[in-house]
Amino acid sequence: MSPDELFAEYERLKALAERLQAENAALQEQMRAQKEEYEQRLAEAQAQIEELRKQLFGSKADRLTPEQEEQLKQLNQDLEDEAERPAPLSDQILENEDRAVRRRRQRQQRKRRPLPEHLETETITLEPEVTHCPCCGKPLQKIGEEVSEEIDLIPAKLIRRRTVRPKYACPCGEAGVNIAPMPPRLIPQSRLGLGLGVHIVLSRFDDHLSYYRLEQQFRERHGILIPRQQMVQWVEPIAELLRPVYDRMWQYMLAGGYLQVDETPVRVMDPDVKGKAARGYLWFYAVPGGDVILDFHRSRGLLPVQQRLKGFVGTIQTDAYEVYQSLEGKESHIDRIGCLAHARRRFYAALKENLADSVWFINQIRLLYKIEDHVRELDATERQMFPQQNAPSLWDALRSKAEELKPRFLPRSTMGKAISYFLNEYEALTGYLRDPRYQTDNNLVENSIRPTAVGRRRWLFIGHPDAGWRSAVLYSILASCRRRGIDPEDYLTDVLRRLPQQKINQIEELLPENWKPPPSAAA
Repeated sequence: MSPDELFAEYERLKALAERLQAENAALQEQMRAQKEEYEQRLAEAQAQIEELRKQLFGSKADRLTPEQEEQLKQLNQDLEDEAERPAPLSDQILENEDRAVRRRRQRQQRKRRPLPEHLETETITLEPEVTHCPCCGKPLQKIGEEVSEEIDLIPAKLIRRRTVRPKYACPCGEAGVNIAPMPPRLIPQSRLGLGLGVHIVLSRFDDHLSYYRLEQQFRERHGILIPRQQMVQWVEPIAELLRPVYDRMWQYMLAGGYLQVDETPVRVMDPDVKGKAARGYLWFYAVPGGDVILDFHRSRGLLPVQQRLKGFVGTIQTDAYEVYQSLEGKESHIDRIGCLAHARRRFYAALKENLADSVWFINQIRLLYKIEDHVRELDATERQMFPQQNAPSLWDALRSKAEELKPRFLPRSTMGKAISYFLNEYEALTGYLRDPRYQTDNNLVENSIRPTAVGRRRWLFIGHPDAGWRSAVLYSILASCRRRGIDPEDYLTDVLRRLPQQKINQIEELLPENWKPPPSAAA
């Protein structure tokens, strides 16, 4: 082979080697990218599995483990040593925290409480068998007594109440028949008594029993058959009676200008959906410390909340669900503020992925909540001024840290999602500083969701889409009573007794906000 041929072969082989090296580098880069993608997917899957495991078996509160608490303490010490904390809180807040710790410890040291005075008391006196002195034969004299108490229960019972109205007439036949008028009944021409109606409503919507289980209890414990279909038919007119109260509550809530809003799914037996339960939604609207209104709708889209808030002018507090953001964009008279608890949960979810940075965010958020705890008992002016003076520096530090860390984390990682959520919601999260009425989070309305969440695990579904409004009305009444410390049984017994003959212009006095127990119940 000539030198020229050898040189040409060398060049060919050299080009082939370079091409193979380039292909190898490309393959390695592709494998590296695939590996990173697989690792990211694995991390996301592990985070989702951990979150599901926590929801199923773990504590529902966001708490740190002892190791994480220790690291939080060390982080606080480092921040103090390096003077990196943006603005130290006043000693008054720290003292307030110490008082809160002492109160928690006192609550943990439980003591036997005396029994309430209002309980009906049955006294049993046990005299000794020996009444005379065995030595001298004289009668024994009482020198004291020992008293012990126990709580007992008299089982409920069903009764048959017969109302007899004698008829009277004059023998002359001119005056006609005289008979006492029939008193108003809970449901006209029905055999449902007031006490039984209240019991069914509370069992179904407060104790979360299914109608099937109620039917079983009546049959086995009381020896009477009350079909569940009959109970469903009774509940509808009861909800219809309470609907004016429900509507008037909503009118007052609209006028307040501040609502917390959330939603939760519920299964519905829809005859148009064959073979499985359909999905509906209970929408929650609440005033912190005030009433709660539920609204049932088949959709989780914009239409239900837009229709419900028609005519509302003010501020809603929600999570970052895009429907609420869209509502704020479409309705110029509605502003939205965010929920700090939702941001905090994402940093708790990121603890396993990046402990130190997550704990730093959780620590700063704790300081924001300490400010809120401190101002809770202050008047409106101080309640607004104190957070405005102490919270902005904490918020600035949080935003600066989030912007600094954002490039270090993949957008779909748990920590990346937490940071992105915080930065995207930053303006909404700080919106609570504008008004002392506004809360830092949406936890109060989420607490109102819990009874329905317990209920749907027991009664499983709403029987028909048309029945959703009944659940909404009754849950609203019960939740509003609970928020105001009103016994729902006392409230329903009194209000349902009065509603059949109540005038529409007298509804205000029956609202949970205005209701007063009748003298007999108060006694």
